[in-house]
Amino acid sequence: MSVARVTEITASSTKSFEDAVNEGIKRSCKTLENVKSAWISDQKAIVNNGKITEYRVNMKVTFILKD
Repeated sequence: MSVARVTEITASSTKSFEDAVNEGIKRSCKTLENVKSAWISDQKAIVNNGKITEYRVNMKVTFILKD
């Protein structure tokens, strides 16, 4: 039997929402072990002078705890 934990993070990118998700997962895996999934709970675009300058995602990352 395994036990999982969920942590919420925010990640950003100047390229796209997909890149923000990838960066968030990549960074999560540096700190957390056994990352198994991520649920994207929110997306935001930061706009300056009528142009999107940053893509942000809030995600819930699930990882399995060690015994």
